[in-house]
Amino acid sequence: MVKPTYGDLPPKEAESAVLTAEGSQEAPPAGVPDVEAPPLKRASVSYLALMSLANFGVSMAFIVPMSYSLAVRISQLAPGHEEVLGYVAGTAQFISIAASPLVGVWSDRFRSRFGRRSPFMLGGALLGILGLIGVALAPTVLLVGLGWVFALFGWAAAGQAIVNLQADRIPEEQRGKISALSGLSAQIAPVLGIGIAYSVSSSTFLVFVVPGMVGLALVLLFPLVKREGSSVGLVHNSTVTVKALLASYTFSPRKYPDFGWNWLGRFIFFMGLYFNTTFGSFFYAQRLGLPIKEVAGTVALIGMLGIVAASAGALTGGFLSDRLRRRKLFTFLGGLLFLAGGITEAYAHSFISLLIGALIMQCAIALFSAVDGAIIFAVLPDRAQAGRYMAVVGFAQRIPSAIAPLLAPFIIVLGAAGAEKNYTALYLTGAALAILGSFIILLKVKSVR
Repeated sequence: MVKPTYGDLPPKEAESAVLTAEGSQEAPPAGVPDVEAPPLKRASVSYLALMSLANFGVSMAFIVPMSYSLAVRISQLAPGHEEVLGYVAGTAQFISIAASPLVGVWSDRFRSRFGRRSPFMLGGALLGILGLIGVALAPTVLLVGLGWVFALFGWAAAGQAIVNLQADRIPEEQRGKISALSGLSAQIAPVLGIGIAYSVSSSTFLVFVVPGMVGLALVLLFPLVKREGSSVGLVHNSTVTVKALLASYTFSPRKYPDFGWNWLGRFIFFMGLYFNTTFGSFFYAQRLGLPIKEVAGTVALIGMLGIVAASAGALTGGFLSDRLRRRKLFTFLGGLLFLAGGITEAYAHSFISLLIGALIMQCAIALFSAVDGAIIFAVLPDRAQAGRYMAVVGFAQRIPSAIAPLLAPFIIVLGAAGAEKNYTALYLTGAALAILGSFIILLKVKSVR
């Protein structure tokens, strides 16, 4: 067994700390962290590239079903009942959200020759692809929902492991860059994934499985080529109790105000985002007068053109914020652009106007996500417990992804006439929330420029 070490502690205190780690009721000496963090060092270009590709794979595997494939499957099994999509997506999100801090705490304390993050990355991706196969083959809406629970949980665990590695390994001077690359990959992956799905749209099975297999391959590549290294020697002194697990779902806004304000601003921004994306396929179908199954080509075309806008937003925000050492200005610019794009789409009834609004919004999302990702790492309460705190950060994005699909059906029927849904109200609501969230970060986060 590898004995933990405690630096320059006197021998008696070090012995006491070892006993505590092995099961005594005494607390470790003051200054000894509950969980030790690995050292930070500048990452190579190849490491950043493979990490971004892994994030690309996760994004393709679970966002393509969220934005297209699930809508197609639900329309096959429950035609005319668009609200079922919200119930399936929202339920799976709530279950995945509830489990994420437990996975984060386990990941922080996981000790193996393969590291503490890689096993969750690989295991999550394998569970995710099995869940997608289940969704594709399910004969009822209930089984579709069950399969999506496993798929979403698996891919979310893999994505969470990648983000935790960013907190573990990437130093301050590279955080804007990796956040930009991760944000850009998350923007591009669904676009290419929907294009892939559309090319095999004659087979429901392939619509789910082909993007998932691409995602699985890219996730596997990262830890196999850039091995995390053993985590056996990392110290963790505290035992995990029920009280500690419950505490992992929360944090103290009073003790960590910048973390709290950034969390709130991010939550509100992403609530606006998910109002404007969950029903995207149905929105485009209504505005362009197309059957839902034929809208994938339009969504893919708009998305492909939006890659340039997303690239500009992510790379400009991430790289310039590193160089200028200013973050909040760029998140606010992202909110302003989102507002402009949301208003444009809300009143769009032609392909050109939908395209203009979509391009503005893709630039806005990439800009905000890239720079706010760097802010998160700067205000993280404890890097050694990155798994726990990044799971809490994930709440700010994933709770909206669960709530928005459940609330959106009530908004789209306000003032609706006949079969036409009120997507104008939905997109205006989303735009207002996005600018409010970015404004909170601008005014309230004090420790980051």
